[in-house]
Amino acid sequence: MEAGLQDRLHHTPSEAPAGIVHLGLGAFFRAHGAIYVSEAMAAAGGDWGIIGVSLKSPGMRDKLRPQGWSYTAVELAPTGERPQVVTILRDVMVAPEDPQAVLKAMSDPAVRIVSLTVTEKGYCHEPSTGRLNADHPDITQDLAGPLPCSAPGFLVRALALRRAAGIAPFTVLCCDNLPENGRVLRGVVLELARLIDPDLADWIAAEGRFPSTMVDRIVPATSPEDIDRVAELTGLRDEAPVMHEPFRQWVVEDDFVGGDRPDLGAVGVQLVADVTPYEHMKLRMLNGTHSSLAYLGYLAGHQTIAETVGDPVFSRFVRMLWRDEIIPALTPPPGEDLASYADALHDRYANPAIRHRTWQIAMDGSQKLPQRILGSIAEGRAAGRAVPGLTLAVAAWMRYVSRVDLAGAAIEVKDPMADRLAALWRDDPAETVAGFLALEQVFPAALRDDAGFARDLTTALTALCNKGAAQAVADA
Repeated sequence: MEAGLQDRLHHTPSEAPAGIVHLGLGAFFRAHGAIYVSEAMAAAGGDWGIIGVSLKSPGMRDKLRPQGWSYTAVELAPTGERPQVVTILRDVMVAPEDPQAVLKAMSDPAVRIVSLTVTEKGYCHEPSTGRLNADHPDITQDLAGPLPCSAPGFLVRALALRRAAGIAPFTVLCCDNLPENGRVLRGVVLELARLIDPDLADWIAAEGRFPSTMVDRIVPATSPEDIDRVAELTGLRDEAPVMHEPFRQWVVEDDFVGGDRPDLGAVGVQLVADVTPYEHMKLRMLNGTHSSLAYLGYLAGHQTIAETVGDPVFSRFVRMLWRDEIIPALTPPPGEDLASYADALHDRYANPAIRHRTWQIAMDGSQKLPQRILGSIAEGRAAGRAVPGLTLAVAAWMRYVSRVDLAGAAIEVKDPMADRLAALWRDDPAETVAGFLALEQVFPAALRDDAGFARDLTTALTALCNKGAAQAVADA
């Protein structure tokens, strides 16, 4: 580790043993949950060091190991940058290299929480139903032997080891943008466990805890230019910094095995009995509009969200989405004013220091749209409300995943269903819409069977292709 890195520590005691294993050590968790846990340890103590686990590749481990697992988190405010060094990590493991070592860490009695940020696709579930996809290739591999490869597989096998050893289960803390994420993950884990050992499933159901959470902080992908900028800013060469906005929020259902957790409330985490209204507010108001702006903004030639909302046409559009199509379907969480929340979101989107690429947000749309956009559309239509803006966003997603933009240029699409989605594109918008609406993995039955939605989506797709994204947005 480069000399001087530890001297820049802001928060965490540096030698606390690991009490948390985190699956999916990407930029978001390192800019959000890891910092909260660091601050909670500084405020109230406890052995809550974090062992990170990469489920796919050694890249993050290889960058962090020479730095002693420390990294720089840089707050990007319109008024300037503020770096801090985070030293909460104790190790980073690479699951494909040694899955047995990962299971050993997860079954250690000192580990009381296993948290996850593996993105929506990492849960091997059907987004439209929340059920386990038993035909997912990772799940079939998990069922074939005792060494897993998926996140649910690692949870089930580690919990089996703890049960066999007479050790209490760990709390499973999902930190991804799934609606009712704890309930969904609990269902996926129980379904997989029941396929392996019904008695194990019964034990997990009785003794395990899966609190739902809502997480919020904009964390753009780190670029090579960011790495150079951090070195200039701090005088330290950090190969794995994270960049983030000033705003952060974490709402957690206070339901942990034995009540054992860091003192998160001491550092601003909202500990609640029911996270659902907070989830819906954030998933639909932030994530839903983020995805809408990503697809439409990308097709209009905008590279970032800040650039997109800097366009007056898109600024008016996103405010219309909140006012007319999203907020009317929401129940405000206690103490929240949704109109004020929308204003704050617009300010966050417009932060020129945050270069959150539309292409980055557009990834994995088949996994994201059901909870971010389609729920609002279905509820709006059921209540008799028009939802032309969100419908246009779905049309933009359909065009985006065709792999060709409105000017005929190629799009690099990242999505687990990419090949299947691209094959659905037809020159006739009505045929294209019919093909997409047949996707049970994406569209709920309420929309698949809604002839009026099919007509509106066809109209939106036709307008998008004929007028271009900016004019279609202006007319929405």
